[in-house]
Amino acid sequence: MSQTEHARSIRIPFESSQVIRDLRAGDALLLSGVMYTARDAAHQRMLQGLERGEELPIPVEREVIYYVGPTPPRPGQAIGSAGPTTAYRMDPYTPQFIEMGLGGAIGKGYRAAEVREAIRGRAFAYMAAIGGAGALLGRCIKEASVIAYEDLGTEAIRRLVIEDFPVIVINDTLGSDFYEVAQEPWRRTGGGG
Repeated sequence: MSQTEHARSIRIPFESSQVIRDLRAGDALLLSGVMYTARDAAHQRMLQGLERGEELPIPVEREVIYYVGPTPPRPGQAIGSAGPTTAYRMDPYTPQFIEMGLGGAIGKGYRAAEVREAIRGRAFAYMAAIGGAGALLGRCIKEASVIAYEDLGTEAIRRLVIEDFPVIVINDTLGSDFYEVAQEPWRRTGGGG
């Protein structure tokens, strides 16, 4: 059986907070729908705009932000390579976006304790995409358009239309962390040997 036969198909933006609350660390998902890209420069600019009383350039409620700086597309492609950025770079900004109702984020790597605590009890899921597979992930992106901060180049905010985009839930509303859960058997046996 392939990995996709074990994955659950989910539409984004999430149709309800309950859909997010039902996700569990370790769940394999295939996301389809619309999500937005933003990295640290875009996060910082969005929050600075809010402080000045400006509206966000993207909707937030139950939406998903993908931490990515894609490469330019080749002819006939919607986007180039689109591998995940290390998520801890967005840690200073994530709790505020969670408070605003953001439904999820996709990146790679661990989140800070403050972010994991901000997720606990909230309708938010941190998901990981496979690092090093940017060309393959780019194939799941059917449309891509810059919608804000074009001057940031690859870090501009984009609206992506995706189909069967593979992720694994890392941090869920219960406070579980898939990285810790997956490593526990190795810790108990001293390396699995």
